[in-house]
Amino acid sequence: MQHDSGETEPQHSQGRWTKLLSRLYFNSEVAQVTKTRVVQHLSTHPFSALTVMLFGAMAALPVGLFISFALVTALMLAIGFVFFEVFLLFAGGLTLLCVLSGLALFSVVVSLILSAFRVTIFNILKYYPKQVEVREKESDSKLQD
Repeated sequence: MQHDSGETEPQHSQGRWTKLLSRLYFNSEVAQVTKTRVVQHLSTHPFSALTVMLFGAMAALPVGLFISFALVTALMLAIGFVFFEVFLLFAGGLTLLCVLSGLALFSVVVSLILSAFRVTIFNILKYYPKQVEVREKESDSKLQD
């Protein structure tokens, strides 16, 4: 494939990479890093540079996996804590419901028993004076006979 200046595609790509690398190399921050002893040592020992580069590339995957594992674990912990809290609130609410239902049932039973006693005692007390009068009349009539 030809470009405007008659270059082929590989030549054009090489020119772009050369411009990019020269821009990076002459950057002031990159120049400070390249003046360090480690970078100077690696530039004179290509096998060591290759070893460091491979170690960095190979170490990125386990570190990335560990960081993603830590984030997922923290997220699951937060979600699990929320679910556990909801479970505890549900259990507490169910317990409260059972206790309140028991109290309501107990209140109804006690109220029915007390109402039955009240009605029974009221009827007994209402009927008792009549019985006393009837007995007094009977005893008076027997005494008079």
